[in-house]
Amino acid sequence: MSYQFADYPFKAKTYQATLPVLVDGKEAERKKVIVVGGGPVGLCVALGLANHGIPCVLIEADDSVCSGSRAICISRRSQEILERLGALHGFTEKGLPWTGGRSYYRNTEVLHFKMPHDDNQKLPPMLNIEQFYIEQFLLDEAERRSDLIDIRWATRVTEVHALDDKVTLKLVSDKGEHLIEGDWLVAADGGRSIVREELGLELKGTSYEGRYVIVDIALETDLPTERLAWFDPPSNPGSSILMHRQPDGVWRVDYQIGQNEDPDEAIKPENVIPRVQSHLEMIGQSGQWSPIWITMYKAHALSLEKYRHGRVLFAGDAAHLVPIFGVRGANSGIDDADNLAWKLAYVIKGLADEHLLDTYSEERVYATRENLSYGTKSTEFMAPPTFAFELMRTAVLTLALNHSEVRPLINPRQTATITYLNSPLNHPDVDKEWFSNGPVPGAVLVESPVTIQDDDEASQAHLTDLIAPVFTVMLFTDGRGGSADTLKLQSAMDTRGVPFRVLTLAATAAKDASVDAWDESGRLFQMYGAALNTCYLVRPDGHVLGRWKNFEPAVIEAAVEAVLATRELEVAA
Repeated sequence: MSYQFADYPFKAKTYQATLPVLVDGKEAERKKVIVVGGGPVGLCVALGLANHGIPCVLIEADDSVCSGSRAICISRRSQEILERLGALHGFTEKGLPWTGGRSYYRNTEVLHFKMPHDDNQKLPPMLNIEQFYIEQFLLDEAERRSDLIDIRWATRVTEVHALDDKVTLKLVSDKGEHLIEGDWLVAADGGRSIVREELGLELKGTSYEGRYVIVDIALETDLPTERLAWFDPPSNPGSSILMHRQPDGVWRVDYQIGQNEDPDEAIKPENVIPRVQSHLEMIGQSGQWSPIWITMYKAHALSLEKYRHGRVLFAGDAAHLVPIFGVRGANSGIDDADNLAWKLAYVIKGLADEHLLDTYSEERVYATRENLSYGTKSTEFMAPPTFAFELMRTAVLTLALNHSEVRPLINPRQTATITYLNSPLNHPDVDKEWFSNGPVPGAVLVESPVTIQDDDEASQAHLTDLIAPVFTVMLFTDGRGGSADTLKLQSAMDTRGVPFRVLTLAATAAKDASVDAWDESGRLFQMYGAALNTCYLVRPDGHVLGRWKNFEPAVIEAAVEAVLATRELEVAA
């Protein structure tokens, strides 16, 4: 249940259902990919496939992007993915960056935390932005890619039939019902996934009893953009309260209700408004405010055991439900989409064995377990599930008033990029002992400023500006650019049809225009533990596949081939 009091400054466009030309009640053309769910995850999958030239049909039950704030925090890693998808500009224009937050016990500050951030970074650690903007900016880009992305609005899936060689869906709209067939199905249709239900699959894990009322309010204030949390505040004794500034003068307020409170009563405006008013008065906000949207949230820590079921692949909330504390929900779903899109595209193009898709499941199930381990700890602190947890939290908060060494225990553990340490795609780190620094196989790239050399012009940029959604060799050179070996490797990949690039990085100003960038700051080589001829092999999703002290084209070619020829895995349950 939710209540809508006023319109957001954002105005969503509504769309009509469409009915394609049918033959005997079925679409004549079999689709390569059908994506069910037009939220952030489904749109990211569609855009990721489009980056590789793969068309899809996207099915969305609603007639517009969502209402209400819902997911509100976009991590640095998600921003990097959005940039590769061509959709970042709207986020950076509208979103509010932040780097840390404060926690209070009653009305005394007990923690001021900062997320990792330094002048090597191009993007902030976090952006606050409501989900309707998230969906709209992704939709804007999807509409620009309409040659590859066919969106079917106001259309529901009512039946799913998954066979060994295809999937068939029954679709229903106000224009009627019909069947659609596809080679592959991506289920990104949220926590109440109809695809998951139709396949008889269940999420497993823990659902917490604690409930939070979520309220969007219009409030003009000079409070900074940071994550604010109160435990047992005088304004709402025994509860915890979170506040986040959003664009357009909107604030998100989340507060926990008591175990004995009736959720249906607690969410009613006449009960919500006085509690919000009490809290605003407590923190010195005496100005006018008004409610916009109210809903209820309950924390879950649930997941499917695997995310690939034949020709059906699950992503986002359809695959896992992660507690909101630490903002891992939408961000983990965007990471799912990034991992899945290139693998599915390579399989469809015939570049890779279809068992490459099993590694999507293995890597992302591992990531979910990591996210749940931290999200569960945050949930147990924010909303203690038992008296023992509540007693422990009270002890920590009380000690934190006077003992700084205890305060890290209050840290909300914001979402962090997952390293696929045991991924079957990782090339063995044979030179591990040689590397003093740098991302290990399975990790994402470390950001660094670079100077781009373009003919006689030099411009400032960042390493991630040079990384496209292709296999990339980062070769650390002496400034002379590409060699016969790099040209031979590029030719071999071109012949195989694998999107591939050799990126040459020099320690000093480039001596010829064939060098892509150089390390003017003096940080890049150091951060990567690199010397001349060191190389890193990077996957299309920006994770390191392998690294070597010395560049050997045959080794690189074999490492890429091993990924594309991935055979059936024994995926952990």
